[in-house]
Amino acid sequence: MGVWGQRWVTTEATLRHLDANLLMWDIRRNVRPEPAPAARTTIEFIFGDRVPPERNYWLLVERGHEPDLCTVDPGFDVDLYVSTDLRTLTEVWLGYSDWPRALHSGALRLTGPPERAAQLRAWLPGSPFAAVAKQAA
Repeated sequence: MGVWGQRWVTTEATLRHLDANLLMWDIRRNVRPEPAPAARTTIEFIFGDRVPPERNYWLLVERGHEPDLCTVDPGFDVDLYVSTDLRTLTEVWLGYSDWPRALHSGALRLTGPPERAAQLRAWLPGSPFAAVAKQAA
């Protein structure tokens, strides 16, 4: 069903009804933290175009544990901040755009050590359906 939707539902129809919770739980479910960090890594996603409770999410990645997603500040030091709007991250996640384009345009900003930013980009390759070619106009 996911392959069919990626192939045949128009990009605009997909992006018309965005849901931050759905996006972030899909990211959490598909994050691939390889190589695993030496210590717990806390990544805060900040959607500037959303109001609480859909503005801030914390992704926790720790060796030997499943990644976790928090909608309330877990109280850990943040290693990397991802500042963007919901549409931009959705476009990157679904393969309609990519990390370099979103970063270059300024629509997505990563604040923190460059090695953490590189890890995040490797850990979040996109939705499992992102590589499915669009057939819909």
